[in-house]
Amino acid sequence: MNIGILTGGGDCPGLNAVIRAAVRKFHRDAEGTVLGIRKGWYGMMQGLAEELSVRSVSGILPKGGTILGTSRTNPRTEAGGMEQVEEHFRSWQLDGLIAIGGEDTLGVAADLHARGLPVVGVPKTIDNDLRGTDYTFGFDTALNIATEAIDRLHTTAESHDRVIVVEVMGRHTGWIAVCAGIAGGADVILVPERPVDVHEMCDTILKRHQRGKDFSIVVVAEGARLKAREGEADPVTASAELDAFGHVKLGGIGNVVGAAIKQITGFDTRVSVLGHIQRGGTPTAFDRVLATRFGVRAVELVLQGQFGKMVALQGNRIEAVDLAIAKSGIKTLDPSWYEIAQVFFG
Repeated sequence: MNIGILTGGGDCPGLNAVIRAAVRKFHRDAEGTVLGIRKGWYGMMQGLAEELSVRSVSGILPKGGTILGTSRTNPRTEAGGMEQVEEHFRSWQLDGLIAIGGEDTLGVAADLHARGLPVVGVPKTIDNDLRGTDYTFGFDTALNIATEAIDRLHTTAESHDRVIVVEVMGRHTGWIAVCAGIAGGADVILVPERPVDVHEMCDTILKRHQRGKDFSIVVVAEGARLKAREGEADPVTASAELDAFGHVKLGGIGNVVGAAIKQITGFDTRVSVLGHIQRGGTPTAFDRVLATRFGVRAVELVLQGQFGKMVALQGNRIEAVDLAIAKSGIKTLDPSWYEIAQVFFG
């Protein structure tokens, strides 16, 4: 039996734990070869692969990133891309493919399954915005990094009587912003799901200062939007260029919010953008365990012939859900989480 593994989209703490678990599980319970496809769907199109053994995945559990490399290549938009994927699927004589990625990577995987290929999905995103699973690995690591940064910025803000705006990741959802904001004691949190009027935000900060608190921490997700007088503003982008899946490069909302706070309140305001720091480095214990459970379960599905499925955390169990759920839209922030955060605003 031959199976393939690929990682697509942005890198994420825990990817190597999935790869290690899948390889170890396969070689324990089956005879055959595990091919690691390099650079995501690009490698699947170009025929870039290497055999993975128990020895080759030894020691990768605590490492961030992915030993296979990754890309944002979309074979659906490349001329003959899906056909090239199918061609290498056949030439490698794969009996199954484990695709590890977010909504874009798993969307391609779902389309390949619809074309008759045996594919299993593993959900991955630090934004925690994939439907069908309670949590994705990488989120806990990003959350811990963001929380530590807020803790450190708190001391500077208090020492200098400043407002500090912390921009965290979150293209479409505010999971990182809200959870890190609650854990770090943020005074205002801005998320994509709740566009905020800048004057209302500044009123909250002013009231806080009026009661004797001369500093504030504002956490803002990169995809957050502000309310303009004529309606809802678009997300702030760093570039008009689109990636292969039609996404713009976000960035700059922190500076926009910081400038507005300084102009309206007159307070000394600084901005800290965490950016890719949240993606990198060693995964937390939670993410290592979750990624390991995902990798083991994914191989079990392949060996059982349960294709067109995605592994998912539901409660405390790893379940198999339809892979097509990855294409059904994003999992937005539960409003009750934001309501909890609002208790501590100001």
